Amino acid sequence: MDSKIPRDSENDYSDEIVKQRQQFLETITGSRLNYTKGYNFDPSDMDGNCEHFFGVAQVPIGVAGPLLVNGEHAQGEFYVPLATIEGTLIASYNRGMRLIRESGGVMTTVCGDAMQRAPAFVFKNSREARDFSNWLRENFEAIKQQAESTTSVGKLVEIEQYVFHNFVNTRFNFTTGDAAGQNMTGRATYVACEWIRQQYPQLRHYMLSSNFETEKKPSSLNSLGGRGRRVTAEITIPKAVLSSLMRATPEQMAYGNQLSLMSSYIAGSTSNAAHPANGLAALYIATGQDAGCIGEAVQSTVYSYVTRDGDLYFSITLPALVMATYGGGTGLPTQRECLELMDCYGQGKAYKLIEIAAATVLAGELSLGAATRRNKESGKNEWVDAHEKLGRNR
Repeated sequence: MDSKIPRDSENDYSDEIVKQRQQFLETITGSRLNYTKGYNFDPSDMDGNCEHFFGVAQVPIGVAGPLLVNGEHAQGEFYVPLATIEGTLIASYNRGMRLIRESGGVMTTVCGDAMQRAPAFVFKNSREARDFSNWLRENFEAIKQQAESTTSVGKLVEIEQYVFHNFVNTRFNFTTGDAAGQNMTGRATYVACEWIRQQYPQLRHYMLSSNFETEKKPSSLNSLGGRGRRVTAEITIPKAVLSSLMRATPEQMAYGNQLSLMSSYIAGSTSNAAHPANGLAALYIATGQDAGCIGEAVQSTVYSYVTRDGDLYFSITLPALVMATYGGGTGLPTQRECLELMDCYGQGKAYKLIEIAAATVLAGELSLGAATRRNKESGKNEWVDAHEKLGRNR
């Protein structure tokens, strides 16, 4: 039998070609596709989102909430869909959301917006590289015009530049509206670079993506400069509320965070948070985000202290949160429904979704933080006990 996966160059999303791929897989592997065949949307919806489409992976979606957010764009109570197969995850986030609600809500603030493409420009020597760096600054407006000619949404706001040896590392920073913007910025930067190549004959060559944007992985540069959106979620939790709901004190929480910070530093981690990947991955999958962007999105810092009134101030900053409410996988049927549950689908909603995501992460940090800081009188650990009870398939 031909081992080549069936495809149709004219319409690779028709019912017929999808069935051919299903039959091909069953024949060549000997497996039966009893469940992955079961979908109830038009396969043509997958065009631009999934090649060689043959079925679906059904991931359970649970809901946590209400999550009370006092943001600039997200205001009020939200029910957050989380797609996960990890028992205790939703229960833990739900517990954190209750704590937030009883404490009056979480404040969220979007502090930065920049999606990058990072070309490297190579020259004969460092002096030529230095001179080119000056030329970039002098010609920013002309470069901006070239880049923005490719998009009605993207705006080039800055070109970061760093001279190393005989090359110049740059980061073309764009705002991208409600889209995540990786493809948008790639095309815009390419057109700008081609114009630069024509205008600057001393340029030997350039690499459009030099890995200096550190896409889909954490980096110190993204921690400082940001990637996607930079957002902070913060809350002051009354001591009595923390004690009543979490059976922990502000002093326990703040002291535990000090130990976590030092341990993260010793380990060489770029984050001192407990588990932002859990909530973000579940929210990403539910709402049609690029799941690979978890690699950069989880980079974060947690900061807490006991106030003069004896309450707990707790904050998390996520400097590289890459999410969208328009384009990509957000318009697919189930993903769109999950976004609509939070009134976050479509144009003008990206900052709202970013604030809800940050508030969700904070809920998870509070819940897990309290669980790991407290041992029960029986000698059991609350975190371990919860996983024994809810998170294991016996």
